[in-house]
Amino acid sequence: MLVDDAPRRRQRVRRRPLTSRLWAAASTTLLVVLGVFALFAIVVPLLLGAQTYTVLTGSMRPTMPPGTLIGVKPVDVDRIRIGDVITYQLESGLPAVVTHRVVSLSQTGDGRRTLRTQGDDNSAPDEDAVLPEQVRGVVVYSVPYLGYPGSLVTGETRSVFVIVLGTAVLVYGAIALIRDLRRGRREKRAAS
Repeated sequence: MLVDDAPRRRQRVRRRPLTSRLWAAASTTLLVVLGVFALFAIVVPLLLGAQTYTVLTGSMRPTMPPGTLIGVKPVDVDRIRIGDVITYQLESGLPAVVTHRVVSLSQTGDGRRTLRTQGDDNSAPDEDAVLPEQVRGVVVYSVPYLGYPGSLVTGETRSVFVIVLGTAVLVYGAIALIRDLRRGRREKRAAS
């Protein structure tokens, strides 16, 4: 005669403690957020040949509020059209940049193309025309809020931050793997 031992097996299954489940949920959420950040801050720019910047002011609201991570791809100035959002140097050769929309195109007396820009939230076009040598590129993607973590770590500290973060993720993965292997062995011994 066969006996169904399913009720007895169900009794043996223990639920993990609440703290363990909360830790698992929090760490999974953190890993997903870090993964999304790494995707848009490192992987996508590498694939597109773009450079990332963070929008710091409200001049491009509502399309790109402060804290938006943007990817900027270098392009030939002759390919820029009205409506494109570009990032350009405020002064040629200096690192400070701004990201605004192209509202008109014109040419100088010597035939060089210039661009007139305006922030989406600004009431008037920018005072100075943008020269070709100031243009860093066209915005190819933007992700709200992902610029905040990137703006906290800049320059030389960024590479140290990436190394520390990568190491932390690897250590966390190793600890989680070891913990799961131990748990599996305990459950296997308890089932015997």
